[in-house]
Amino acid sequence: MFQWLIQRIPDWPLHRRIWHMAWPPMISNITTPLLGLVDTAVVGHLETAVHLGAVAIGASIFSFIFWAFGFLRMGATGLTAQALGREDGRQVRALLLQSVTMGVGIGMLLILFKTPLIDLAIYLMEPSAELEPWARAYCEARIYSAPAVLAGYALMGWFFGVQYSKGPLWMLLIINLANMVFDYVAVYQLNMASVGVAWATVAAHYLGVCVAFWLAAAQLRKFDGHVPLLSLVKWRTYIELVQVNRYLFVRTILLLLVMSFFTAMGARQGDAILAANAVLLTFLMIISNALDGFAFSVEALCGEYIGRKNKAMFQKVIRLSTLWALICAVILTLVFTAFGNQIIALLTSVESVKEEAKLYLPWLIAFPLLGIWSYMLDGIFIGTTSVKQMQNTMILSVLGIFFPLWFITQGMGNHGLWFSMATFFVARAITLWWCYERNIKRGVWF
Repeated sequence: MFQWLIQRIPDWPLHRRIWHMAWPPMISNITTPLLGLVDTAVVGHLETAVHLGAVAIGASIFSFIFWAFGFLRMGATGLTAQALGREDGRQVRALLLQSVTMGVGIGMLLILFKTPLIDLAIYLMEPSAELEPWARAYCEARIYSAPAVLAGYALMGWFFGVQYSKGPLWMLLIINLANMVFDYVAVYQLNMASVGVAWATVAAHYLGVCVAFWLAAAQLRKFDGHVPLLSLVKWRTYIELVQVNRYLFVRTILLLLVMSFFTAMGARQGDAILAANAVLLTFLMIISNALDGFAFSVEALCGEYIGRKNKAMFQKVIRLSTLWALICAVILTLVFTAFGNQIIALLTSVESVKEEAKLYLPWLIAFPLLGIWSYMLDGIFIGTTSVKQMQNTMILSVLGIFFPLWFITQGMGNHGLWFSMATFFVARAITLWWCYERNIKRGVWF
């Protein structure tokens, strides 16, 4: 009876495809923070806190470095989805090889220049004299995961592009489970302390990417065509991928700049504000993890229908995906309204931090409904590979909205900082929506 009713829902097959794409990244996003939690838990029981500090600093450094190359995922998704829509099996294969080659190449360059890179990162983080050698040792080990991490980004993007969203889920589950085991062995069996945590993470990432290659090989059987390996060493074969990725790189760096500046300005207001903002950013991470699933479905399905030149289905995907994302955003708003204080209490037991976090909680209650539009529009523009517009609207939103607003509202303290962040999300949505309407009217995509 229930199945009969479900199948009577208009466009039910498309609803099902959207959810088929959305739920695996939601789950995999939830598992990603486990990597840091396990590392922290393992070294947190050692005799000295210096190892915990070394892991915290090292993990922060590499989160920043690797996130800067997140374009490897986004660029691969949009181009692969369009090739899938055109039924161009050869290009689907080529994009996998090119994206992975680019990721491994960038990873090798990071290893090659590891000394100045780590020196700069340690200098900026300013660890204590006691902590610095351990943090440096962690970084010198962790850098060797770069080829695997960045190849993993490329593989994730390709998986989303071919609408195999379970691929990233399996890869990340393997990485996290292996990391738990390797952490225990390295720290408690081999007595390698924080350096062991770094090497455990390196080993886990290489195991995960090997599993991802195996899954990709199974997916490749669905696509015809042959890609000569010699083409991988010819620069001109990468032109389209490089053009897409360069704009995404600038956009990602600007987003990192905003998040880093937000943290720094919170720190200027005192330790309690800094800690409260860190707690509230966890709410923002929950929002991102939930809504990103629908953004990924938009990337893949919009890219496919761009490739098929099917405007009606393209717009239908946007409407239905946004409907589900809006429902999710409303649920998050209701949950944060009803249980926000309890969530804060779970995240910190320090009374001064709890009181500060509660004071700024209304901003996070509003964020799901403020931020949904920028998440979904990002998905549309990644799927259509209209990434120059993404870059330009990000430049406008950061330099024309976020920083001027922060400057004007400094007298409002932390409320001014959160107001600037909220307006930044809204500005991204408004500018991207203007570009979307313009592209539709001018027939840019069709």
